[in-house]
Amino acid sequence: MYSASKDRYEKMKYRRCGRSGLLLPEVSFGLWQNFSLEKTLEEQKEILFAAFDAGITHFDLANNYGHPANGMAEENFGRVMRDEFRPYRDEMVISTKAGYDMWEGPYGNWGSRKYLIASLDQSLKRMGLDYVDIFYHHRPDPETPLEETMGALSDIVRQGKALYVGISNYGPEETEKAVAILRANGTPCLIHQVRYNMFERAPEKGLFPVLEREGVGCICFSPLAQGALTGKYLKGIEAGTRASRAGSTLKERYLSPEKLRTVEQLSRTAAERGQTMAQLALSWVLRRREVTSVLIGASSTAQLKENLAVISAPGFTEKEENEITDILEGKWEND
Repeated sequence: MYSASKDRYEKMKYRRCGRSGLLLPEVSFGLWQNFSLEKTLEEQKEILFAAFDAGITHFDLANNYGHPANGMAEENFGRVMRDEFRPYRDEMVISTKAGYDMWEGPYGNWGSRKYLIASLDQSLKRMGLDYVDIFYHHRPDPETPLEETMGALSDIVRQGKALYVGISNYGPEETEKAVAILRANGTPCLIHQVRYNMFERAPEKGLFPVLEREGVGCICFSPLAQGALTGKYLKGIEAGTRASRAGSTLKERYLSPEKLRTVEQLSRTAAERGQTMAQLALSWVLRRREVTSVLIGASSTAQLKENLAVISAPGFTEKEENEITDILEGKWEND
């Protein structure tokens, strides 16, 4: 039976989530990848135990994580909860989401009241939980009225199936409207989960100001651009990597010659700071005051520990900030 490290809370830093009473670890753990059929349950346990021992209290899932075996990540996490983590449930923040295609027919996708409530019931069953701490609508629905979607989230809280609710992948205007509806319903929007990394900076221009003004927390996914910002693709795509998997969009999205050149330049800055490229990319996301937490995944405990070193990393000097900005904008000098 698993027994957690006694000093786990001394290893992590925590930030307040918006204008709420909830603190989240600066680094949270996502089960988007590696927690389906890719690894044995024992291998998955090893990574999850290492995360909790390091002070990571927040574990993030979604109904469809585990693709192509949708729901498998929740099932596997549920097994670990039942067999190992159960004594620590009140020390954990567990989140899940619904909004993408999950089951056949017209009721297993998007943002209807029927889909959201049915999906959460399924998620709770897979994980063996009475409630989740955070339930998200995973993406905007262009056809369902926002009042219906947000009303469903509010009712989920009132039913005791979630303590807080959030949204993900919403644009600035959609976010403002959703936040206003939830506030009027008496169930404030706790958090927004957004894609943000060195290659994808759109939230800086519109979304971050909205979140700060409205007192909504922010957790960033894909901070390493699905591995592109670790530097591991500078020498090509090796077999077994995420970019080599059938159906992966990583190559088209992040591995253009220009982006690889950018990573190469950033790697030099990381080395000067005594960091790996991955640590630099995570530090860069966490530098924003609007960011509550950054979501990472891991395929091994070694990878997890490397990324967790970001907790003790120094802040950026003005010179480093300017240098990184110039690199990201393609203003470096030719060698």
